[in-house]
Amino acid sequence: MARRLLKSPAAAAAAVLASSAFYLFNKQWDPNDLSIVRFGRAAATTAAISYDYITSLQNRQYGTEEYWALKSKIHRRSAERLRDLCCANRGTFIKVGQHLGALDYLLPEEYTSTLKVLHSRAPESSMEDIQQVIREDLGKEVEQLFVSFEKKPQGAASLAQVHKAVLYDGRTVAVKVQHPKVQAQSSKDIFVMEVLLRVVHWLFPDFAFMWLVEEAKKNMPLELDFLNEGRNAEKVTEMLKHFDFLKVPKIHWDLSSKRILTMDFAEGGQVNDREYMRKHSIDVNEISRNLGKMYSEMIFVNGFVHCDPHPGNVLVRKCPKSNKAEIVLLDHGLYQVLNPDFRMDYCRLWQGLIKADMKAVEKYSRRLGAGDLFPLFACVLTARSWTSVNTGISQTPVTNSEDVEIRTNAALYLPQISDLLNRIPRQMLLLLKTNDLLRGIETTLQTRASSSSFLNMSRCCTRAVARSGFAHVTSSVSSEFLDINRHKQEGAACYIFPQLLQTKNGG
Repeated sequence: MARRLLKSPAAAAAAVLASSAFYLFNKQWDPNDLSIVRFGRAAATTAAISYDYITSLQNRQYGTEEYWALKSKIHRRSAERLRDLCCANRGTFIKVGQHLGALDYLLPEEYTSTLKVLHSRAPESSMEDIQQVIREDLGKEVEQLFVSFEKKPQGAASLAQVHKAVLYDGRTVAVKVQHPKVQAQSSKDIFVMEVLLRVVHWLFPDFAFMWLVEEAKKNMPLELDFLNEGRNAEKVTEMLKHFDFLKVPKIHWDLSSKRILTMDFAEGGQVNDREYMRKHSIDVNEISRNLGKMYSEMIFVNGFVHCDPHPGNVLVRKCPKSNKAEIVLLDHGLYQVLNPDFRMDYCRLWQGLIKADMKAVEKYSRRLGAGDLFPLFACVLTARSWTSVNTGISQTPVTNSEDVEIRTNAALYLPQISDLLNRIPRQMLLLLKTNDLLRGIETTLQTRASSSSFLNMSRCCTRAVARSGFAHVTSSVSSEFLDINRHKQEGAACYIFPQLLQTKNGG
């Protein structure tokens, strides 16, 4: 009987399929794990969005009110499709979607407002998966490492989720555990995005978003290495130790790995929660001022920048001992290291923007790669109108109408913005995202464009430029000193060696 079955190809295939199905069922197989499913879903979404833009605007006259109203609806539909794709494919797709959602002044509002929900729509891994990761990486069961370990995560993000736990010595910790399938899927997902973005660029030449894939390729491996995140946390703690208001949770290295990061548990409310601050008598202006100090120091002075300051990663609290307000900075996976030349040009550009020195604005914008698009670059960087940039951004308060104008222009000038983002150095891209996230916090706290924030920026820029000048002078003096010493030594050698030769020859 068995031989007859094996002789039949159809029966053999059926047997293989049945046994495979039984195996996958026992392994709790998820079709979302298959690359072909994830690619098919992404390709179908890309096709639907492209078809919508091509056909819906086909017979509409460009520039009319009807055209812009319809385009806004297409933007909204497309953003919703993109959001649903990110939620379905999870992992890297959610991470990239969150990145796009943070670009408030670079992308149409329909996209940013729709994609912002991805910060609260990340999927949770099961407790079984979490236990498996801990078992594989730390070599022990959860019960052997912790007195208690909350099954419900404190929060879930695109790449990981955080659980509250208690150690055997009584300390409360936060345990960040990577979703088990993200590591294996990330490189394939980025390849899928690259292929589809090239297709879209071929269909719509003005749509040039390859910078997004380049950033994902560079940053995703770093963000998936939690040991790297721990090192970043310790580096920024040491770098900004003079700010007593800043707290970074201590890392527990003995309970950490590439996929697990254990740190002290930190209480607090999100930085955009005005009600929390009111209840705990925390001064909103002080928090905004200190946040500005902290980031100005990171960007202009040190060139080592935490690039994911969305509200979930920045907590505020009152210190029970000193009764002073503190800022707790979380999630140190994504940092941008600025090279010195770039940082100095960026400092001098901001000095020009604050002083309304338009010659400096043009000069340093061009040096940073903006070319003839320097007016657009200045507006993108400051999220202010060209009129305000010319008048002086520190002299002109932000109005609601100006903010609406900037957001509207993000849709009108999308091809030019896309061109600009492909021109400027890659270091600038994460800074633009960071700027937009910080502006979002300031807008919620109603402290945007305060004079104190510009004063802090100006001081940091001045200090950074002065320090750079001093280092250059010191380097020049050292070089001259070495040259003088070398000449002295050469002169001495010219005198000594003939004497030696004369002595050797019996002279």
